[in-house]
Amino acid sequence: MARFVLVPLALSILSGGAFAADSGPVAILQGLDKTTARVTKFEAPVGKPVSFGTLQITVRDCRKRPPEQEPESAAYLDIDAILQDKGEPKHIFSGWMFASSPALNSLEDPVYDVWLLDCRTIDTASPPTSPG
Repeated sequence: MARFVLVPLALSILSGGAFAADSGPVAILQGLDKTTARVTKFEAPVGKPVSFGTLQITVRDCRKRPPEQEPESAAYLDIDAILQDKGEPKHIFSGWMFASSPALNSLEDPVYDVWLLDCRTIDTASPPTSPG
């Protein structure tokens, strides 16, 4: 039931230019393996699946507000669990995650927690040259 409430909230927060649409193709995520208590920070490029333990995480969109607005990052994630006894991954999460409110729409899994820290762009431009 919480997802039905979050969809209008996410759409209202993300619409109307509240976020820069070209904010970057990389989500900075953090994951917790509850069995080992190990916390891992990792990057997930938009559209490219990454693995964390037995999870396969695909970031569909990652947006960050412009610097003149209140700081906020949001990412839409699809998360699948790769089960050893079955060939097909089991879809366990789809939705927007917000860096400022990790509990608002979180992954509910007995082994792993995953949350969004930030969104950033990949800097492919060459460094500026000095005049002269």
